[in-house]
Amino acid sequence: MAGVYRAVVKVADKFVPTKLRPLWEHEAGPKTIFFWAPAFKWALVMASIDEFRRPLEKVSPTQSATLAATGLIWTRYCLVIRPINYSLSLCNFALGLANGVQVFRAYNFQRRVKST
Repeated sequence: MAGVYRAVVKVADKFVPTKLRPLWEHEAGPKTIFFWAPAFKWALVMASIDEFRRPLEKVSPTQSATLAATGLIWTRYCLVIRPINYSLSLCNFALGLANGVQVFRAYNFQRRVKST
């Protein structure tokens, strides 16, 4: 599979415009996993945001708290690894934020339900 990816990159390399060369050749650019990891991880962020449409009684605070913690922990890690991966850091921060809000919403809902 890696051979196929290298072949595709080699062919695409011929078509990259001069102005986009710095991005293309960057150590965290499209030729590396450092680019593709956040590109696909945004799907997890979108799924977390979509969870806001679910009824709060069906939201798992434990799952949301775990995703929030994971997102925030990995946000920090993305800023200390080499190469620094700002796009993955932003993605992880968005994941932590979206799920942190969901935890807050679920906690408030459960507190209201118990008080009635």
